[in-house]
Amino acid sequence: MPLPPSPLVNIDNIESLGLTLPEFERIQHLLGRNPNWTELGIFSVMWSEHCSYKSSKVHLKNLPTEGPRVVQGPGENAGVVDIGDGKVAVFKIESHNHPSFVEPFQGAATGVGGILRDIFTMGARPIALLNSLRFGDPEEPRTRYLLRGVVNGISSYGNCVGVPNVGGEINFDFCYDNNNLVNVFCLGVADKDRIFLGNASGVGNSVLYVGSKTGRDGIHGASLLASSEFDETTEAKRPTVQVGDPFTEKLLIEACLEAMEHDWIVGIQDMGAAGLTSSSFEMADRSGTGVELDLSKVPMRETGMTPFEILLSESQERMLFVIEKGHEEEAKKIFEKWDLDAVVIGQVTDTGVMRMTMEGEEVVNLPIHAVVESAPQLVRPTKKPNYIEAVDTLNLNIIPDLERGEGILKLLLKSLNIADKSWAYKQYDHMVGINTLVMPGSDAAVIRVKETNKALAISVDCNSRYCHLNPFRGAQIAVAECFRNIACSGGVPIGLTNCLNFGNPEKPEIMWQFEQAVLGIGNVCNYFSVPVVSGNVSLYNETKGKSIYPTPVVAAVGLLEDQTKHCTQWFKNPGDHIALLGLTLEEIGGTDYLENYLDLCQGSVPALDIKYERMLHQLCVELIQNDLIQSAHDCSEGGLAVAIAESCFSGPNQTLGATIELKSSIRNDALMFGESQSRIVISYSPDKKEVIEERVNNAGIDFSSLGIVGGNDLTVQLNDKEFIKEKISTLEEAWREPLKRYGG
Repeated sequence: MPLPPSPLVNIDNIESLGLTLPEFERIQHLLGRNPNWTELGIFSVMWSEHCSYKSSKVHLKNLPTEGPRVVQGPGENAGVVDIGDGKVAVFKIESHNHPSFVEPFQGAATGVGGILRDIFTMGARPIALLNSLRFGDPEEPRTRYLLRGVVNGISSYGNCVGVPNVGGEINFDFCYDNNNLVNVFCLGVADKDRIFLGNASGVGNSVLYVGSKTGRDGIHGASLLASSEFDETTEAKRPTVQVGDPFTEKLLIEACLEAMEHDWIVGIQDMGAAGLTSSSFEMADRSGTGVELDLSKVPMRETGMTPFEILLSESQERMLFVIEKGHEEEAKKIFEKWDLDAVVIGQVTDTGVMRMTMEGEEVVNLPIHAVVESAPQLVRPTKKPNYIEAVDTLNLNIIPDLERGEGILKLLLKSLNIADKSWAYKQYDHMVGINTLVMPGSDAAVIRVKETNKALAISVDCNSRYCHLNPFRGAQIAVAECFRNIACSGGVPIGLTNCLNFGNPEKPEIMWQFEQAVLGIGNVCNYFSVPVVSGNVSLYNETKGKSIYPTPVVAAVGLLEDQTKHCTQWFKNPGDHIALLGLTLEEIGGTDYLENYLDLCQGSVPALDIKYERMLHQLCVELIQNDLIQSAHDCSEGGLAVAIAESCFSGPNQTLGATIELKSSIRNDALMFGESQSRIVISYSPDKKEVIEERVNNAGIDFSSLGIVGGNDLTVQLNDKEFIKEKISTLEEAWREPLKRYGG
């Protein structure tokens, strides 16, 4: 059948594809002619913010990406680090923010599907998922709908495909009204000598399409939905959200891993953002080759699809392989055994050109390198926002100190940002695969590495309030806290991935926030010698001119050489001693205490001494590896009082009280609810006291004896005066119920 006529390309309709007039003129110059409509669609997705990183590349160069463990850094589907014993950890975090606002269930579900494909594309079996979720004001009616839809989408896809979801974070703030964030992390493990890359080398080799059939879902997902801010037309963008099928994904995982046992696979890439377009162009560009494709051979589930629709579709569960010539039938048999479409749709050439036909008619003829590498790299102007100076000051003299603390402690424990998240993670299967050593609810999840004695600790973190007040230090703290959570589990961080969520990059204030956050991440990673091996940038998280807080989410992977030497955050035994590693300063700026008690997002973000932070981590890991402590819990949101309370009742098996006695010259509220960095609450057997104090002194870390585990109450004496006296059961109820009631 003859192809339907395409729209004429003109100045009036280029903006409908998300392109600007200067970009269109650049395309004309590169080609020496006008592109046709399909070719213009290809440029629109490949040059979109989501695919080209045109606003962020200049800043991302400031991140450390190399190190002795790095097997594959940024630029491929996922990062790869060596963990010894011939094994590697493969991991990445990505966003699915805009789709999850438009259609929360499918947006979140396909976010999980996409990150899984990034991992097994590299030859790794996915073994764990984490997520970082941000929602708006809980009082807004749509917030609960979004929360339920996103959590349901994540659990549905992950549970069906059989990869455990082992933790994460959920936060609420009015700045995420109409711009919820869904960031999904995946960890996989592979043999070091069986890593696969997205290459299309070898002239004459075959291009094999594998997986689900192509439909019209997801068209313009990368170019328009994920690369522009929301407005009155947002709801109309629902058709650009992909539809996932986790059962097909499970078949795809097993089929791909079986095929990867053979040596005839040259390259592989998933069809994620920009679908067949990005996978074919990027694979060819990495190899400096050309490709010829016959779009008529692409398996389709809808009739009458145009070349434009086929190439821009983001239908899920699809992969593109390059197979050595002569092995096509062998490959097809494997995929057909798993009931998957597997069709040769083209071949590799030496032309450096992407030539596509449909029904015998040429529809695309483009220089590959120009499409992939010639997107404008923008050095956007930056400007420090005016609000920074206004919110940086906080006069403690006008804030009365606290005489009693029970009411504030219960207020903080009831806060949805601090309260128990088990309502969400109990919907996730976190034991499938039987690798999970530490389940959701502790500072970090710990995953067994089969065929070795090793384990991997994983954590995801970001305090966006800190990043709003001070993007550089806020990003520093995000990395430091993530590494601290790894240390509290007994691990040493070996690699980091990030998901940088920001507003409209066309605004200088947003680009200043972005620049500062990237510098902050790089600063801490450089000092800890931890490389950033993968990541994702999500811009235009803005609605009608109102931006989200800067939210540079980071996820780290830590290595435990001995999987039996892992630790959790909750107290274990009555009679154990409780102590604090680290120093508490008189600072309450940017805290949950200030936000919940006085409705203030203001003040200087807590100070961070990264040299001291690293010394603290080394000490904590040493204490865990030598079996000297029973528990370790990071002091973060809510401060010392919340950390102690969580240590009393966050464990799965028992609830224990505690008696605390402290003497200090600083304010009561700063001492108990301030969020000074570089602090860890530990518990230990009394007979370990002397050796622990000796090691602490040798490490140069501040040590404060706090009290004893036991009883039915949490009792806190400050300077010989009772500050908190409350039943543990009352505090636990305050902590466990809010999200359950809100979500359920």
